[in-house]
Amino acid sequence: MTLLANHPERNIIRVQLRQNLVLKELRDSEMAALEPHLTVVDYQKGDLLLNQGVHEMEQYFILDGILKRVVTSPSAKEMILRFASERDIETSYAAWRLKTPTPYSIVCVSKARVAKLPMPQWVNFLESHSQIKQNFEYEVMRLMSEIMGHTITLHLLDAPGRVHRFMRKQAELFERLPKKQLASYLNLSPETLSRLKNQGKI
Repeated sequence: MTLLANHPERNIIRVQLRQNLVLKELRDSEMAALEPHLTVVDYQKGDLLLNQGVHEMEQYFILDGILKRVVTSPSAKEMILRFASERDIETSYAAWRLKTPTPYSIVCVSKARVAKLPMPQWVNFLESHSQIKQNFEYEVMRLMSEIMGHTITLHLLDAPGRVHRFMRKQAELFERLPKKQLASYLNLSPETLSRLKNQGKI
């Protein structure tokens, strides 16, 4: 974990942050106010960024790699809610606002580099920058709507339909994701996913 200002690749990271869907509208002065709070962390595949059920939360800006949001049942059955990659965010902002434990974990699907800061610092920053807060809260609601839409389609669409929806929504991730992870997200077996591809249905 390295403060952004001290990171040997800080200039590249600053460019990447400028491409983030939440931070791209920040003025130079606003980015300068945020930067001292940001640390940069490199994670390995399978590393846990956030554990389901905790109260200590952070805000994440993805620089490289792919993360997944996962819910685990008491019987240890997992459900993947979403994937996120470069220029995207991960957050537990809603849980923070509701003063509830995190309802999901955030896990690395691949090697990943993330800029992050503690949720209290991010919330304080948002309270001082109303337009950024508005844009960020819109994005949080959009993500929640996407997850709800995905959950509904698991029940309403057949297997090819679920794959086609994913390809339409996140085409850039289709070839990058391990097929086992993608199959789990779509509530399919890896064998079914492979068979659909071999039969030319996807």
